[in-house]
Amino acid sequence: MQRALSCPLEEDLRPLVRFLRSRGVVHRVAEENGMQVVWVVDEATAEIVRALHQRDLSELPAAPASSIAETPASAYWRQSYRLIPVTLAVLLLTLLVAAITGLGSNLQNVVLLTYTPLEASGYLAAQPDMSQWWRLITPIFIHFGLMHLAFNALWYWELGRRIEMRSGGLWLLGLTLLIGVISNTAQWWWTGTNGLFGGLSGVLYGLLGYCWLYQLIAPNVHFALPKGVVIMMLVWLALCMSGLVSMLGFGAIANAAHVSGLLVGCLFGSIAGALQRRL
Repeated sequence: MQRALSCPLEEDLRPLVRFLRSRGVVHRVAEENGMQVVWVVDEATAEIVRALHQRDLSELPAAPASSIAETPASAYWRQSYRLIPVTLAVLLLTLLVAAITGLGSNLQNVVLLTYTPLEASGYLAAQPDMSQWWRLITPIFIHFGLMHLAFNALWYWELGRRIEMRSGGLWLLGLTLLIGVISNTAQWWWTGTNGLFGGLSGVLYGLLGYCWLYQLIAPNVHFALPKGVVIMMLVWLALCMSGLVSMLGFGAIANAAHVSGLLVGCLFGSIAGALQRRL
């Protein structure tokens, strides 16, 4: 998103906000460094907001009586395809794979996406086949059960859109692919011949680490993750690594993917945050 203007905290922006809402303009007002900051979708909209701000806000015209004002929520969803296309595309692809694989129950389709291919013997190969390079990333789309899918989809939505709205879709796509390949490879290496694993969770921990370290080094309104969220995810990681979660019947946990994803995300978050702080 684009910063439109910054104003002192004591300035009343309610007339401007009401006007933007009445016109269905996607915007966000946040407190940042002791100032009110208005964020909009693009620079063209930002210029309009700046021009409106120069006027007497109390005299801004209301929406025509005959028109139906679009709510901020509906305006956001209407423009989501333009704001966060990569986040939505990854989630859509994940849902599509869930349907094709029957949430992991259709093994005939699952093995088309596993890290190593199926051999004639009926077992997964011990080594990856580089001629089928897409297998390095496709396990992130495999999910085993509705709860597994819902949990991962929810957190990709929360973390992915924050990064995409701050740094753009290509950056989020690059992070997703890089973390996915590294976390999948780490999990395959750790499990050895048992190559049946899947899920977005390795990528999620990578995106969590990215946002966490970035906001520690260069605080940013888009990465304002509550500390409780970070603590909860790290506690969950510790419980998974302890074996307690598997003992409670949640199935095998891809701990190697989680840890490697988190470390890669923290590394890139630290680098990006340090570069941003120097600007």
